[in-house]
Amino acid sequence: MNTMNQTEINDKTKDIELTKAWYQAAVRTAIVAGVFSLIVCGLLLTNYFQGRVSDPLNSKELSELKEALLQEPRNDSIKEQIRVLDLELRQEYFRQREFSKWGSYLLLAGIVVFLIGIKFAADYRKKLPIPQAKDEQGHEAHAATMARWSIAALSLVLGSAALVLAIISEVGPTGKFLKFAEKVTALTLEGRDSTVVPVTAEADYPSQEEINKNWPRFRGPGGLGISAYTNVPSSWNGETGAGILWKTPVPLPGENSPVVWKNRVFLTGATEREREVYCFDADSGELLWQRAVENIPSGPLEAPEVMEDTGFAAPTAVTDGRRVYVIFANGDLVCFDFDGNRIWAKNLGLPENVYGHASSLAMFTSFTDDFVLRYRNLLLVLFDQGGAEDDLSKLLALDALSGKIVWQTLRSVPNSWASPIVINTGTRAEIITCANPWVIAYEPTTGKELWRAKCLSGDVAPSPVYSNGMVFATNEYAYLAAIRPDGEGDVTETHIAWRAEDGLPDICSPLSNGEFVFLLASYGILTCYNAQDGSVVWEQDLEASFKSSPSLVGDKVYLMSDEGVMFIVAAEREFKELSRAELGEGVHTSPAFMDGRIYIRGKKNLYCIGNK
Repeated sequence: MNTMNQTEINDKTKDIELTKAWYQAAVRTAIVAGVFSLIVCGLLLTNYFQGRVSDPLNSKELSELKEALLQEPRNDSIKEQIRVLDLELRQEYFRQREFSKWGSYLLLAGIVVFLIGIKFAADYRKKLPIPQAKDEQGHEAHAATMARWSIAALSLVLGSAALVLAIISEVGPTGKFLKFAEKVTALTLEGRDSTVVPVTAEADYPSQEEINKNWPRFRGPGGLGISAYTNVPSSWNGETGAGILWKTPVPLPGENSPVVWKNRVFLTGATEREREVYCFDADSGELLWQRAVENIPSGPLEAPEVMEDTGFAAPTAVTDGRRVYVIFANGDLVCFDFDGNRIWAKNLGLPENVYGHASSLAMFTSFTDDFVLRYRNLLLVLFDQGGAEDDLSKLLALDALSGKIVWQTLRSVPNSWASPIVINTGTRAEIITCANPWVIAYEPTTGKELWRAKCLSGDVAPSPVYSNGMVFATNEYAYLAAIRPDGEGDVTETHIAWRAEDGLPDICSPLSNGEFVFLLASYGILTCYNAQDGSVVWEQDLEASFKSSPSLVGDKVYLMSDEGVMFIVAAEREFKELSRAELGEGVHTSPAFMDGRIYIRGKKNLYCIGNK
């Protein structure tokens, strides 16, 4: 019996020791988490007050440079100093914002662990044996002291955390910096010469005039499909070579369209295992350089599943005239300079896209209003994937020089294939995107959503266009919608000027000259709408199939069929076919228009249509 009692005593002693150990562990965990949370609080406060002290809006150095530039508006040295300071202040701002964001997460995690530690310590404390009577008074005093310290520690940690979170959320993530960015990137002097003074060096950023003279992205300047030149050819023959300046094979297949900057033409090509970027001489067709895209950090080992019509290189590149930026179906995003040197590369992750990623790249390089010229150098990536409830789709803006993500905005939309455009409404710049069921506009420097309109459905491939104050967006089984872009929030009921539902395209993007809107269905129906009220002006069956989006050259609409036949029709109130020109090779891409020339990517070759 004594043996059994001794065994029970031993077991009870072990339980007590184990409970003590857990109690001590919980107390130590709470102490460590509490100290950690207080340290994070201190760092967040330091970061916050440093940001207040070095407020970019009140930069003494910037003010002095602004004053100096106003006195010497042609001084390139001062412009360069402002550009460098602009970049430094931007980087510091976004560093502080990232620090605050992740610091807040760590603070919340520390508080959670602290509270869990306190809770477990209290629970285990109750399981410890009650002291004997002679020690009871001392125990009660000790317990009261511990209780007071626990309450004080809890109050200190939670109070500090609440104070810090309240302080760092006071300013908001973007408002003050946006105002600063608008000021630092352009300088005007009220009442004096209204000449705009750009603060960036010509070598780093293109002017809007430069952009308009080239074909820097899918569908050219602004993504609108409108040529700046009217002296482009209207007749050629691929079989005889008449009107074709040169023809050059493209090594790997791709559904992306050519982009052109002065004497450079850029394309990409890819298979399941290979990805390449090409630079051709625009005058001779010579392949100047060919670069494999490989050894990308964090690149996926497997290739994505894609439809044959999409392929592995569907997105069109974009260029700022100094560098070219490309993206592939596996999420590889790469920057090359015009000599073929790789500047930076990253992988955005393997997109979950049922047909394969096809959204082309865009840039926010400049925006001019009546008084201010604002320069940016942001590479825009629309990366829609998965389903609407998966929280996988996003719009990203990267610093074009470094490839670092400046901002990214999650989008509650499914995978899509449309490309974003950047518009100037006269009062602000907006990024316009399309995906089921929304047309959504974003502020380019912050990624903040401006407005959205519900007017799309299904698999969205056509990209939006902007003309005469209206955004035009469309998709098969939905509508052609004309949207006023000056709203806020959900503008479905307030800012859709009109809707139409005839001849809706499933692939080809719309085209507008401000007077008309042209829709080209893949099965060959070309529909002309009145841009003011959405009434049908005329409709014509071209009896051909199309994947290439229509383009405007002066008062002519150019339409390239899948078979490589260019239909040229008048942009007038009555349908009139002006001519046809045959390339002799299938085409799924959209042409690029330059001074006296057209660049067309066929299934196997790159063509230059024009004269020497």
